[in-house]
Amino acid sequence: MSGPAIPPIDRLLAIMARLRDPQHGCEWDLAQSFATIAPYTLEEAYEVANAIERNDLPALKEELGDLLLQVVFHARMAEEAGHFDFNGVANTISAKMEARHPHIFGDEDDEGQSREERWERLKAEEREAKGATSAMDGVALALPALLRAEKLQKRAARQGFDWPDVSGPADKVHEEMAELAAAGTEKERLEEAGDLLFAAVNLVRAYGVSPEDALRAANIKFERRFRGMEDLARLRGADFAALNLDQQEALWRDVKTSEPNKAP
Repeated sequence: MSGPAIPPIDRLLAIMARLRDPQHGCEWDLAQSFATIAPYTLEEAYEVANAIERNDLPALKEELGDLLLQVVFHARMAEEAGHFDFNGVANTISAKMEARHPHIFGDEDDEGQSREERWERLKAEEREAKGATSAMDGVALALPALLRAEKLQKRAARQGFDWPDVSGPADKVHEEMAELAAAGTEKERLEEAGDLLFAAVNLVRAYGVSPEDALRAANIKFERRFRGMEDLARLRGADFAALNLDQQEALWRDVKTSEPNKAP
């Protein structure tokens, strides 16, 4: 008779322990560190997001497993160094979630605040307890630049540093466009380009739109239309790359107007 089944998480933890075993482990896994694994962690998070965007649930299950492996990997390395283990990670997030939902797990009344207001208030209290001295503290440097810009602006806005309406950020975009056009050196162009992008994030945010979601959707649309131009050129017996810009623009208009709910 076989023994009781091993809980899946225990099986995964045992696999990672074996892979990191100094005597019998995997050479590649043993050579890794927090720093070398971090890029894979970010990559797997994006793979999860991609599976969700494609509504591919079998892929989502697989990608969530890959992301979980990253957590287990980091936790195993921390355990080997005597810092913490996987159970410590799980207990820490469990305690944090309970503390951030006192109206559900505690006896605090629901004061009718929005989820975001309540969440941000509790996170601010946590940051203060950790010694934060600025509203900017805790915005991760590793975030995609567009998302980090939005988070920094939201933090500033909660301190009252924000435009009252869209006219302010709209004017700022035009101002930064002019400054970029006037920039005379590579260093100035880099700085002014950054200012322009930052101002654009502020403008989009003023309309209540997530800049990250908006740009992701624009990327998908551009890729779809560009592929459509290439396909249309092939159907017409043409080499897309050999066409001049006016001919390519004509293909773009054809593809654009052929999309559902698109006017000429």
